[in-house]
Amino acid sequence: MRKNKIDIISLGCSKNLVDSEHLLRQLQAAGYSVAHNAKRIDGETVVVNTCGFIADAQQESIDTILRLGQAKREGKIRNLFVMGCLSERFRADLIEALPEVDRMYGKFDWKTMLADLGQAYRDDLANERCLTTPPHYCYLKISEGCNRFCAFCAIPLITGRHTSVPMPLLLDEVQRLAAGGVKEFNIIAQDLSSYGLDLEGRMMLPELIDRMADIEGVEWIRLHYAYPTQFPYDILPVMASRDNVCSYLDIALQHISDKVLTNMRRHISRQETLDLLSRLRHEVPGIHIRTTLMVGFPGEGEQEFEELMDFVREARFERMGAFAYSEENGTWAASNLSDDTPQEVKQERLQQLMALQEGISLEIQEQKVGQTLRVLVDREEDEYYIGRTQWDSPEVDPEVLITKDKPLTVGEFTQVRITQAMPFELLGVS
Repeated sequence: MRKNKIDIISLGCSKNLVDSEHLLRQLQAAGYSVAHNAKRIDGETVVVNTCGFIADAQQESIDTILRLGQAKREGKIRNLFVMGCLSERFRADLIEALPEVDRMYGKFDWKTMLADLGQAYRDDLANERCLTTPPHYCYLKISEGCNRFCAFCAIPLITGRHTSVPMPLLLDEVQRLAAGGVKEFNIIAQDLSSYGLDLEGRMMLPELIDRMADIEGVEWIRLHYAYPTQFPYDILPVMASRDNVCSYLDIALQHISDKVLTNMRRHISRQETLDLLSRLRHEVPGIHIRTTLMVGFPGEGEQEFEELMDFVREARFERMGAFAYSEENGTWAASNLSDDTPQEVKQERLQQLMALQEGISLEIQEQKVGQTLRVLVDREEDEYYIGRTQWDSPEVDPEVLITKDKPLTVGEFTQVRITQAMPFELLGVS
């Protein structure tokens, strides 16, 4: 156990990761030695930044806390703190159920945590963080919260209403990070589409990205978690005209059946969804669309599921994830709809959907064989360098395996000729 050292463990999404990075900076400035997701936990204090989105993520958070609670009983750590989405949502229940936890904080209680450690929060560092990603890329969170209130989603219960980060703060942060060597900026939020509505009553995402693209050193900007309803179409000319704005969009569609979309309270129809996809592909040729779909939501019978399968066949998403519906306490669906699809049926549908997507992904990947693509090298492994194209976001998308015919530099770009395709990987030569 190392005195004056704090280990932070981040669970869940990249938005949680950014929160941890800001906390790390505050703790570092207070004089602590800090580590993030260390293989060996040896700090006297451990902070678990939890995820509370769906049941599986909640269980992972609980299991992590219980494991660390056992380490505390064995004298391997002294203090166990819990923060994040799970404790924001279920703090009272967790305090009662997990007595091994010394302090339970919500998602944004950083000042209280620092005060409990005998330190003061530094407002002058509010816009700074310690990056936990490789130094050539980062995540940039441009807003917090969501006003959409989809029937299945607990995010507004955790994060509250949508709040945009002022544009000058974001541009200042990007400028500093780019000057420090960050080349790739993955733009994240619960709802990118609404950026700026709370600031000036208008959608400001296109202006933000356009101004960000002007900053020296910014090589790639990639957009995550747009919302399909009231989509900010002015972002498409920016994406099409700016070389450093990736032809990539992460936009969760959830379903295509009008019946299911209505039950989900998505405020969009099947035809509006199809029109959106058509316009995306028309205005940004070569765009790669990542989406997330859900199976087993109340109202999805066999007919609606087949409609979803047909939609995936026709839409041919370059990137797609899916998950089975799980009822979340406090959501509109939990109070008003019956979760009457058996779990085994949900899992069977999920497997069918992902098997279909695997075949589509392979066909799309095979079209890249013979092309020479610009690739950012992420790391070196025993047999290959591992990199990504502009269409591949860290952690979630395919990677490019580059043969070691010549030495490459991690964090730099290289031209790679693609020689072989797999559903979720490409093989190439630099």
